[in-house]
Amino acid sequence: MLDRAHAAMEVAPDDDAARLRFYERLADAELYLLLEAEPVGETVAPQVFALEEGQFALAFDSEERLAEFTGAPSPYAALPGRVIARALAGEGVGLGLNLGVAPSAFLMPGEALGWLAGTLDHAPKPAEARVVSAEAPKGLPEALFMALDAKLAGLAGLARTAHLVAVTYTDGRRGHMLAFEGAADGAEAALAKAVSEALVFSGIEAGEIDVAFPGADDPLAARIAKVSLRFDLPEPAREEAQVIAPAAPGMDPARPPKLR
Repeated sequence: MLDRAHAAMEVAPDDDAARLRFYERLADAELYLLLEAEPVGETVAPQVFALEEGQFALAFDSEERLAEFTGAPSPYAALPGRVIARALAGEGVGLGLNLGVAPSAFLMPGEALGWLAGTLDHAPKPAEARVVSAEAPKGLPEALFMALDAKLAGLAGLARTAHLVAVTYTDGRRGHMLAFEGAADGAEAALAKAVSEALVFSGIEAGEIDVAFPGADDPLAARIAKVSLRFDLPEPAREEAQVIAPAAPGMDPARPPKLR
């Protein structure tokens, strides 16, 4: 997926939307960060290389590509790209992706990592409003539908479905809403943030989508389902049904890895 997103960015260097999609794929991907030594507790020490463009830590989107680069068994930490971006941001170190082993080889300078980390740290604000009418969504660009579809496909098990509708509120405000059906307990914040990221990385300026979690017995849920554009979220694989404590450093979102 990173190869495809990188290729789309390369053939259209002036296309901001293609560049944003690549950064989103990078943030969502599991990457293998090359380390100086085995992790010690929650502390990891990325191996940093001095290149003409500056200092860079290296990461790969598969173990095979990391092994091809090193040519020998090497310590690494498997981490989401978003975790690596947050950990390296502000350290004066960039990120080299798949260098020398893939068409998606790419150097991301420290400034770009800082921008990505800041973008990912943006969180939607909670609010209260009452819907008075709902109808089929209209006037939204295709890029947003694609961004939502791709983002929701990676949220297996967090909800059953999502319904996109155009709504009008009691104060007269009009807009669009994504209402989640069957959200897992405690998943509301993660789902809202995923929608926020899909909107940001779709490249739509000044866009806004409200997120709601109506209960099964809420009359609003039935009204929305009749007119919505529906997204079905994938079910988790059976082995993913259990909650397993993260073993690798940095895999717990509440305890990001410490750089040494």
